[in-house]
Formats: sequence, structure tokens, C-alpha cells
Amino acid sequence: MTARPRFLFDADFTAPTEEPPIAAAVHRAALAEAEARGYQRGVSAAEARERTEAERRCAAAFERIGEALKAIAVSLDALERQLEAEAVEVAFAVARKLAAELVAREPFAEIAALASGCLGELRGAPHVAVRIHDSMHDIARERLDEIARAQGFEGRLVVLGEADIAPGDCRVEWADGGAVRDRAAIEAAICDTIARYVAARRASADQRLGDGNG
Repeated sequence: MTARPRFLFDADFTAPTEEPPIAAAVHRAALAEAEARGYQRGVSAAEARERTEAERRCAAAFERIGEALKAIAVSLDALERQLEAEAVEVAFAVARKLAAELVAREPFAEIAALASGCLGELRGAPHVAVRIHDSMHDIARERLDEIARAQGFEGRLVVLGEADIAPGDCRVEWADGGAVRDRAAIEAAICDTIARYVAARRASADQRLGDGNG
């Protein structure tokens, strides 16, 4: 009696299941392809790691550059403040020297300016006294009389020479007031103002440098 197949499928499970052997050339080609893919994956991974590392180094470099630029900006600002303070000191020193030379050359100029302003406002005053250095009395008397006439002053003008008044300085006095031109006092006031300004600018510069280093 002939045996019938138990299952009616197209596949015949009674047939041998062994696959035919792969040719050596095909095997070598597949192996080479697999190695190439593996190598390419390794290269891609290495490149990705290298890009990541390069980006990290680049970001760190930019951060350092930014910090360096900030420090430079702080230093330049502090230097600018210091130079400004020094420039003010130099300018004042030059101005003081020039003022002294101008007074020595034209000692009556500032006296004439102050007297002219006062006499122009005091036309109706009964009398005005102008005190100057005694070495300038004669020339000052004549020129102050001219200034008084030009300003329309109608009172009595008295010019007094005194040894304790510096050349170029003067005191104008009238019944209920007076005006003083004292170059030493003016210089002292200016010097004090400049000293406080310079000290503030230098303190600000030091603070900027301290904040930048911190």
C-alpha cells in the first residue's frame, strides 16, 4: 500500500534540506563587502567624534577669546580714565604756567577787566576804592581814570597801592560791597577741584581693573 503525504503543501518536506555550498569567490566578495561596510561605519563614527571634539574645542576657544576681549575692553577703559586724569593735570599745569607768564607780561589786564565791570555797575556810587600792588599805582591810576570815564562812573575813584597784594591782583571796594581778584585763591580752588576730579577718575579706573580681574 502506497503512503500518502500527511500535509498537502507545495513544499515537500521529505526532500533534503541542505543548502548548496557558496562559491569561494562569492564568499570572498560578501566578506569584502561586509568589511567595507564595517570600515565605513568606523570611519563615519570616528569623523563624528572628531567633529564633536572640534566643535567643543572651537566653543572653548571662542569663550576664551570672549573673556580676553572683555578683559582688554576693561583695561582700555581704565587706561582711558587714567590718561584723561593725567591730561587734566597736564592741562592745568600748562594753564597755570601760561597764566603766570601772561600776568607778568600784562599785569594790568585782569585789573582793568574787573574794574571795568564793577564801575559799569556802580555809576551812581559816591566813591569806589581800587587796591592794587604798590608797584603799579602810577600807571593804574591813569588807566583806571580812563576806564571810569568810559563807563560813565560819576563818583570818586580812589586807587591805593599795597605791598601785600600780588601784581595782577586787585580789590575793588564800595560802600556796601566789594570784589576781589586773587589769582592764588583762584588757583587753589581750581587745583582742589582738579585734584578731586583726578582722584575720582583714578579710583574709577582702579575699580574697573579690579572688576575685570575678578
